[in-house]
Amino acid sequence: MDNYYEAFEEETEYLNSTLRFIKNELNKELETLMNRKNELLKSRREMYENTVHFSTDFERLTEISQYLSVLNSQTSSYGSTMKQIEKYEKMLTSPYFGRFDFVEGDSEEKEKIYIGLHNIIDSQTCDILVYDWRAPISSIFYNYELGNASYRSPNGSIEGNVLLKRQYKIERGHLEYFFDCNITINDEILHNMLCRNSSTKMQNIIETIQKEQDMVIRDTDNELLIVQGVAGSGKTSIALHRIAFLLYHGMNSKLYSNNIIIISPNNIFSEYISGVLPELGEENVQQITFDEIAAKLLEERIKIEKRNEQLENLITDKKQEKLCARKSSIMFKGSRTFSKILNRLIKYYIRNMIEFEDVYYDGKIIETKELLKNQFLNDKTGLPMARNLKRIENILFHKIHPLRKERIKRIEEFVQKIDGHEFEVKSFSRLISIKESTKLLKNIRKFTEIDYLHMYSVLFNKTGLFSKLAQGLELPEDIEQVIEITKNNLERGYLCFEDCAPLLFIRLKIEGNDMFSEIKQVVIDEAQDYSPMQYEVLNLLFKEGKFTVLGDIHQSIDKDVNLSIYDTIDEIFNKRKSVKLFLHRSYRSSYEISNFSQKILNIQQNCISLERHGVKPFIKYNKNLVDMDDTIVKNIKELIKEGYESIAVICKTAEESKEVYMRLKKLVHIKLIDLKDDEIATGVIVIPTYMAKGLEFDAVIVYNVSHDNYFTELDRKLLYVACTRALHRLGLYYAREKSLLIPDFHN
Repeated sequence: MDNYYEAFEEETEYLNSTLRFIKNELNKELETLMNRKNELLKSRREMYENTVHFSTDFERLTEISQYLSVLNSQTSSYGSTMKQIEKYEKMLTSPYFGRFDFVEGDSEEKEKIYIGLHNIIDSQTCDILVYDWRAPISSIFYNYELGNASYRSPNGSIEGNVLLKRQYKIERGHLEYFFDCNITINDEILHNMLCRNSSTKMQNIIETIQKEQDMVIRDTDNELLIVQGVAGSGKTSIALHRIAFLLYHGMNSKLYSNNIIIISPNNIFSEYISGVLPELGEENVQQITFDEIAAKLLEERIKIEKRNEQLENLITDKKQEKLCARKSSIMFKGSRTFSKILNRLIKYYIRNMIEFEDVYYDGKIIETKELLKNQFLNDKTGLPMARNLKRIENILFHKIHPLRKERIKRIEEFVQKIDGHEFEVKSFSRLISIKESTKLLKNIRKFTEIDYLHMYSVLFNKTGLFSKLAQGLELPEDIEQVIEITKNNLERGYLCFEDCAPLLFIRLKIEGNDMFSEIKQVVIDEAQDYSPMQYEVLNLLFKEGKFTVLGDIHQSIDKDVNLSIYDTIDEIFNKRKSVKLFLHRSYRSSYEISNFSQKILNIQQNCISLERHGVKPFIKYNKNLVDMDDTIVKNIKELIKEGYESIAVICKTAEESKEVYMRLKKLVHIKLIDLKDDEIATGVIVIPTYMAKGLEFDAVIVYNVSHDNYFTELDRKLLYVACTRALHRLGLYYAREKSLLIPDFHN
């Protein structure tokens, strides 16, 4: 005990000296900020006073440009100083959370390595007071116990010995306590972190990163990193910390925040994770949903069902035959079989449906249709089809251009002879020439412009074409019904969400795309929700990108998915080096909630629940919906009294969520999250199951788990998703007869 108090005094002294250093650096930065602000204001005033505000004079514009260049530089310096101040202010609360003592190689000199959110370096002595958690040497803290250890430095592998590992609880600049530990992260620290209340924003996890998570975060060897993780294994947090890690080392790899993109399942999820990177000191990277990609590239040419609308329609459809056809359509149009058919369609269209014509101008033949077709089919440029046709169009107009000048001269001679146009020879002649050119352009563009939507329509409308292109491929039994439904939808000017990826596939194949040319790293979350066809599209969009793909096959809702999906992803992206990693440990829910949720799946899943015990989930019988509402409201009020801040009433569908909200809002303060919302509200919310994916709440109430509401295998997946959202409390309510999907459970 005496040793502990002695060490406590030493640690307190080190903490205080570190805080003094940070405060000193903060004061310097505040002074610098004030100076830079004054310089910025002075420069702006000089530019305003010494330049003419409205001028087309070249010298004046050059002078303004020089002023603007100086202003931009000063603004950038001001912004970087502000970031440094924010960093220091944040670290005054808790400058570090861990330490290990390391002896390198045969050296006898022990180095104390303190780990925190950012580097703290004394520029005078070059001493590193605190190491950034992303620094190479910091990996030892997450990956090794006492004894032999190594880390990868820029100069190669450094080996040595860990003599001590210690974790700290520091709040508001005060050392509460510390632990010496032999394992990577002390269970008590992890337990305390996980016992906290949930938030409407995801938090960083740098204090509790586990060894298997750190492997994912620090991987730089692979161009494709695939992670299968059980619910609550921290997949999304890991992905965001991985981005922060890559950006930290980005100076060497020339990777910046604009080179990274996250493919999010929906806008609510995007908003939920938006605070993590800024909290880690990095700029937020671009986030985009597949719906948004479609909106950008398909340009609203046709009304297309959104992803959440697809799930809502699928879950609420009560007609079994129609439901089976829809599921079959989703599976087939998302398959690699369909991508093969589309590739064949493109080749067929090239050879059989582009009707080249002889091109004449002013009575002279410019090119024959045979020569044009031959030029197109034997193209060596490697350009996408549409760009190649546009190149041919430009070549034709290049040949026509000199002839057009001669043609205008002859028109002018002709116009001069016509009564009534003596004073407008040139303008009238030009008008005639423009009309001729417009007609010629229209004729040429009949074979130099390709419409991706028309090409897709041809597949379903041209008699016998689908069968011809599908020869040798395995098709679903109800393929004729799928074709007929698609045909009818196209006639109505409407397409289902599953048609979205095929349309994008065709457009990208025939036109190419440079929209995301700067992207070097792509993070795909909820990987199990994307079809092979969507991965084909993502591969075309991000040709130069490296991929981090994270998912859980047990949380797929609308399709049957197994581990083979990851092999398919590997084949589609076809990277030189890839790896698949598995996260089996769940950290989100209490042991009791996690254990209960696993039973819903009705399969053997390799899931290790953290030994964090809490209140058992309960299943509550109600006579009717009115009684159910009253009981739920009573439960909500009890949970609020107990201090829980985020409580979700999870309903099966958006339709049911709205009905429940309309009833409950009269009894308790509550917020509805519907298909149009893009952020989670604080407090008590009502939300559909499929929109709750990826989120977590202090307490979850699953509404109406009666047999008539949950009875299919799709419903089983929805229940599993709903239950695994809960951190501390889980309650399920039903009326009449309980769903058979709910496991036998005794309170």
